[in-house]
Amino acid sequence: MARRRRLRIATFNVNGIKTRLPHLLAWLEKEKPDIVALQELKASQDAFPETEIRDAGYGCLWQGQRAWNGVALLARGQDPIESRRGLPGDRTDDQSRYLEAAAHGVLVGGLYLPNGNPQPGPKFDYKLKWMQRLHRHALGLVGLPHPVALIGDFNVVPTDADIYDPKSWRRDALLQPEAREAYADLLAQGWTDSLRHVYGEQTIYTFWDYFRQHYERDRGLRIDHLLLNPVLAEGLKDAGVDRWVRGLEKASDHAPTWIEALAPQ
Repeated sequence: MARRRRLRIATFNVNGIKTRLPHLLAWLEKEKPDIVALQELKASQDAFPETEIRDAGYGCLWQGQRAWNGVALLARGQDPIESRRGLPGDRTDDQSRYLEAAAHGVLVGGLYLPNGNPQPGPKFDYKLKWMQRLHRHALGLVGLPHPVALIGDFNVVPTDADIYDPKSWRRDALLQPEAREAYADLLAQGWTDSLRHVYGEQTIYTFWDYFRQHYERDRGLRIDHLLLNPVLAEGLKDAGVDRWVRGLEKASDHAPTWIEALAPQ
């Protein structure tokens, strides 16, 4: 029987793809992920660097939005096959936050969940409604008989163990009980929080803001998540954060976060 190879699936909030393109290309060259979800492109549809991405060996799909939001999916050595553009449930929602495609035998939903600040207020209300829509859509994905991953910047710190100092962030939308409960409800469908599954109670962060040398002092948050349905979780072998990218000059405030799982048979 042929040995199944490992797939590396990653998510990376680039915080402006035009500014961070050299970082993205350097990371793709060094780490060679097979599937990548990008968030916060902050670029219009026609400003996405398709040529540079394809020259790096990746097929790509993207949904741009000028100055804000924007998501993309990349697949090494092939073109991802799009299955959905935009989260269902609200035809009036024109924010570019969800893109779904098949690549390397895995169905991947790449998402950029609303931040929700300031709260309380309409932005936090939108966040909770968006999470309700995600919950309904995810319920139809988790039980599929093939591998599925929901990955991206969820803008939720699941527990106080996922942040360096919860007291100073207590009023932030990322820590609100309603958002945490919605995230927990999502996991309860049967999704595996891959980083927490691999690292247990060990501290691990994916985001460090730009204030007071928080990266250098390792004062971070875990808000970038890779959720795996049972079929994919069964083959989960490793997970991690490419912190070196966050240490580059003028880096994104997020670091690429990844899992390795056995490829589908």
